[in-house]
Amino acid sequence: MQVSFTKMQGLGNDFIVIDARHRPFTPSPELVRRLSHRRTGIGFDQALILESPREPGSTAFYRILNADGSEVEQCGNGARCIARFLDPDGEGQDLLLESIGGLVTARVLEDGNVLVNMGEPHFLPSDIPLQAEQEQARYCLKLGDEQIQVGAVSMGNPHAVLRVDKVETAPVAQMGPGISAHPRFPQHTNAGFMEIAGKSTLKLRVYERGVGETLACGTGACAAAVVARRWGEIDETVDVLLPGGRLQVTWSGPGQPVWMSGPAAFVFEGIIEL
Repeated sequence: MQVSFTKMQGLGNDFIVIDARHRPFTPSPELVRRLSHRRTGIGFDQALILESPREPGSTAFYRILNADGSEVEQCGNGARCIARFLDPDGEGQDLLLESIGGLVTARVLEDGNVLVNMGEPHFLPSDIPLQAEQEQARYCLKLGDEQIQVGAVSMGNPHAVLRVDKVETAPVAQMGPGISAHPRFPQHTNAGFMEIAGKSTLKLRVYERGVGETLACGTGACAAAVVARRWGEIDETVDVLLPGGRLQVTWSGPGQPVWMSGPAAFVFEGIIEL
């Protein structure tokens, strides 16, 4: 059996896109782990599987499979890559995309960047999900002997955002796994390490559940901007600087959607022999 794929990346967060809209294909977790290996496989952070739309007017439903084989709800960089995959020539059409995390709309711009309406952020603990009696701007987590405070939000997937003084020296490798798998997050969480560099600039590194630290995380950038704005630290529109590059995020406040824009690029195409 042969399966065609397209390798894509958004700010170094890399994917394989498999179009299974007309020929159903569901890779096993073991196959995803094997293909994601960067020495013996293709190498990627997530596999994006396009399936037939489930909602009227939708262009496609997409599944997101992490490098460890686990399935997650939403992926901002992945949504941009899917939009570019579906509209490679940038005709400027609005694309309605579905995932487990909900609906997003995306449009490929004339400069090749992709603008995505990521929907409204959700703060209720039950929506994140997070074990807490009531919604708070900050939550206390115990990591070993240390107590830290994080903002928590769902952008279709769960995020915990920790403010740090310098993102370059943030203990991502040391604290990321503990935050991600903290028992207060029953479905685990993505962990963002955020430096507020000014009213219009954030610096960010993200430890993604099921992957580890990535060069960029689109939903993580949205989550950091939402948390920082909720804390009253930043303006409505900010540049989020990640190790892989820059995303622009706009959020005007509660009840409003989060807008994200940034690049999505083709890398190569190939065929998987199974």
